[in-house]
This record gives sequence, structure tokens and C-alpha cells, in this order.
Amino acid sequence: MDTNIENKKKLRTGFTTGSCATASSKAGVLSIINQKKIEKIDIILPKRTRLDIQINSCEFTEKSAKCSVIKDGGDDPDVTHGAEIFVDVVLTDKIGEIEIDGGEGVGRVTKPGLGLEIGSAAINPTPKKMILENIKDVGSELLEKNGVKVTVSVPKGKELGTKTDNPRIGIMGGISILGTSGIVIPYSTASFAAAIRQQIAVVSSMNDDSVVLTTGGRSEDFAREIIELPDHSFIQMGDFSGYTIKQCARQGLKKAYVAGFIGKLAKMAAGIKQTHVKGGKVDMKFLSELAKRCNANSETIGRILRANTARNVQEIIMEDNIEGFFDEITKETYKQMRQHSDEKVPVEVILFDFDGKVLSKYEKE
Repeated sequence: MDTNIENKKKLRTGFTTGSCATASSKAGVLSIINQKKIEKIDIILPKRTRLDIQINSCEFTEKSAKCSVIKDGGDDPDVTHGAEIFVDVVLTDKIGEIEIDGGEGVGRVTKPGLGLEIGSAAINPTPKKMILENIKDVGSELLEKNGVKVTVSVPKGKELGTKTDNPRIGIMGGISILGTSGIVIPYSTASFAAAIRQQIAVVSSMNDDSVVLTTGGRSEDFAREIIELPDHSFIQMGDFSGYTIKQCARQGLKKAYVAGFIGKLAKMAAGIKQTHVKGGKVDMKFLSELAKRCNANSETIGRILRANTARNVQEIIMEDNIEGFFDEITKETYKQMRQHSDEKVPVEVILFDFDGKVLSKYEKE
């Protein structure tokens, strides 16, 4: 019964291509300094935590090194899972300078709008920063007398790049070196979806017919305070709202509570079935239309259109006392979730503020 919940919560994290390149770079610098093979390295992540990574290969001379790491996506495997990420580290005479470039299998930028210079290697800002910081962490003395050139390459990258979105967005010839946190958390995966499916099957097999679908841990905690159902009936659907409610319909469930905060619910209300951050920003135009329905004045509408986040919109609505706005969000979310379930599952939508207070509930038109 609870095993499936445990399985979902214990999905294995992995690490990004950015972390692979960082670990290989750091190992290369250390092998030059110590003149010995590095087998494992710990890297500093953007949030100041550290991560141990196994080095797959390490060759060095007095002035150069070549190290590699095998990409491990954990339980969120993508096309780069299992790829070997190499880094060549060469000492230069540009004292104190660290140059970072892409070699074979790392894509090149051919279109604007990616936050990278046209013609440059597709190595994103966070991985670059990680490489710089981790080299400085161990190589400060080395950098007093030398510069360092880092070249990231992925032998299978050209072939892998064609299986990604890269060609469509103008990154040609290979994969991108990515990552914002350094760690891959398996929220948007086939295995996460499988865990959701399993849990709904458990609810059904226990002859229970109600579930509480939340967008994450905090909304689940708040929902538990106001809904009395068995433990196994609480399911964190992450970003998979459309998929999850479809599974509820398939299992013939009689009631689904859908609970979350304004960011995810605003996306669901606008008809986005997969609410991952990558799935686009919150649609401020859509939220401004909802505010118009509640007779918000033009000044409030303008503030909403300029808002940075959904949380920001929530603050504006509360400051300007726009009555009925949160009810519009839950009502629209209700409509979308009913539609995704082919009108088969009765739904109750609950919108929490960030302290767990219920801003709106909507059950039936």
C-alpha cells in the first residue's frame, strides 16, 4: 500500500551535463597539480552544497589533462543519460585566465534569443560559472602562474543532439551543456508518471474512490490539514496534472481534490497540462483577463501585465482588493481538469496562499 508512495519519494536524483563538465574540469586541474590520477571528485553546486562524482577516465601530463565523467540522469533519464562528457584542460600563458569552450559533440549557437553569443559553444551560464568556481577552488596557486583552457567534448554528442530540441532552436552539431542546480530531480519523468499511475491503482485496489492531487510537498501538507483521507490517497502529481486526472478517470475514481498554489494553478487554469517551469511562463495576459471579469481597474490590469511571477499577481490582487479573482482561478482550473478527465471525475479545486490559508475552493458550476 505505502510502498508505491515510498518508491516515488525515493526516486534517484542524478546530475546534469554541467556537473559532468565541472567534475571533469576540476579533476583535470587537480591531476596536473598533484600529478596523479583522480578517481572521485566533489564539486561545489550553485546552492553551495557539494556533490561527489566518480571520474571515469583521467590522463595527465605536467601541462595538460583529459578527464571524463559518465552522465547519470538518475530516475530522470534523457538522451544524454550514459553519455561520456570529456574535458581537456591545458595550461596557457594567460596568467589567471580561465577560458571555456566546446569541442566535438558540443553544439554551436546559430540563432539569437538563447542568452548565448552566436557562434559560441552551447555551454550555459550556470555550468560555466560552476566550472570557473570549482577550478578556482583547487587551482588558485596554479592560476598565479598560468592560465587554464577548458574544452568540453562529447564524442556521441553530434548524434545525440539530433534527438533533442537543439536543431529547432538553432543549436547545431551537438548537445548543450546544461543545468541550473547541478542536480537532476526526477519530477518530469516517465518514472515519476509511472509512480503516479501506481499510486492511483493502489487507491482503486483499496476500494477507495477519492484522491487528493497536489503539486508538491507543501501543498500536500496544507491539504492534509483540511481533508481527512487515508495516507495513500494523497498523491503528489508534480507537473503532470493532465496525465494524473486522466489516470483517475481510467481507474473510475469518484472524486479528485486538486490543491496547489497560484503559480501551478494559474498554468492549469490556462490549459497547460504539463506545468513544468520549462513549459512556459505564467500567462499574465490570461490572468489580466480574469481580473477584468472581476471589474479590476486599468491600473491593476497594467500591474498584472507587468508582474514578474504569479505570486506577484497574488500580492497585487490582495493589495487592490479585487474580489472574486481567486474564485476565477479555481473555476477555470476546475473546467480544465474536468475536460482532461473527459468529464468523468468530479473535481474540487483548492487554492492555498503560501501560509496554507485557503484563498478559494471550487467544486461544481
